[in-house]
Amino acid sequence: MQAAENSVVSMHYTLTNAKGEVIDSSQGSDPLTYLHGAGNIIPGLEKALLGKQAGDKLQVTVSAAEGYGERDDSLIQQVPKRAFQGVPNIEPGMTFHAQSSQGPMRVMVTAVQGDMVTVDGNHPLAGETLNFDVEITEVRAATLEEIAHGHAHGAGGHHH
Repeated sequence: MQAAENSVVSMHYTLTNAKGEVIDSSQGSDPLTYLHGAGNIIPGLEKALLGKQAGDKLQVTVSAAEGYGERDDSLIQQVPKRAFQGVPNIEPGMTFHAQSSQGPMRVMVTAVQGDMVTVDGNHPLAGETLNFDVEITEVRAATLEEIAHGHAHGAGGHHH
């Protein structure tokens, strides 16, 4: 069976950046399992996997636009420390969930200066070209329940 809309694809992958540094990998754990066509993985990788089948190995380069998007400087803001009530020591690298005009978003603290905290709402991989080494381990038809829920169930997928 080939990867197509409403198929469940399982794969091992290693993700590296443009410098060749490993960012993430499924090696040594269960393969990543997703519902193809449901937007569960970044668009550039999903497009490259269309039509692939178990046993296929490929290298995929995904541009920022087809990955986590370009960096958006409007998502970098300075907020007063008092906005972080109940957090005694705010340090760079900490992440928080914030409410924005587009709904909830994850922000990372990038700097703390005096009473002001700089937060960045960009995905950590925004603006990055991503390189994937992929091995497809299984492709199967999705169940009606998986299609209705919009994600794969079971090992490597979502558990209810």
